[in-house]
Amino acid sequence: MHVPMRWSDMDAYQHINNVAFLGYFEMARVNLFFEHPTHDEKTGMRRGLVVHSHQITYKRPVVYDEPPLEIQLWVSGVRAASFTCHYELFDHGLLAVTGSTVLVPFDFALNRPRRITAEEKDFLARWTDESAGI
Repeated sequence: MHVPMRWSDMDAYQHINNVAFLGYFEMARVNLFFEHPTHDEKTGMRRGLVVHSHQITYKRPVVYDEPPLEIQLWVSGVRAASFTCHYELFDHGLLAVTGSTVLVPFDFALNRPRRITAEEKDFLARWTDESAGI
C-alpha cells in the first residue's frame, strides 16, 4: 500500500512527526481490512475491530516529500479473539519504521469483544506470516 505524506505531518525538526506514523499504519490497515477490492459482506473484517495496543520502532527520520511512502503489512498470532497486524514502512526504498497493532474483533451492539468468525479466519489466513515480524 502506498500512503501520501501531508505537509502538516512535519514537526519543528523538519521531519515527519512520530505520531503521524500511526495514521499511516491505520490507512494501510483500513485499506486491507475494510476497503480491499475483493471484499464483500462475508469477507474482510467488516464486522468491527478495536485496537488493543500499538508498538512502533523508528529506524530513520522521514522527511516530507511528494512520493508516497510504501507500507507492507501482514498478520500473525491469530487467536480466538485477537490477532496482530505488522507493518514495515519504506521511504524511497529504505526501511524507516516498523510496527505492530494488536486488534480485537468487537461487537458494537453488545459493546464487548467477540470471537473471530470462520470467514474472518479464512480472510486473515491469506495475509498471515507467522515467521515474520515476531
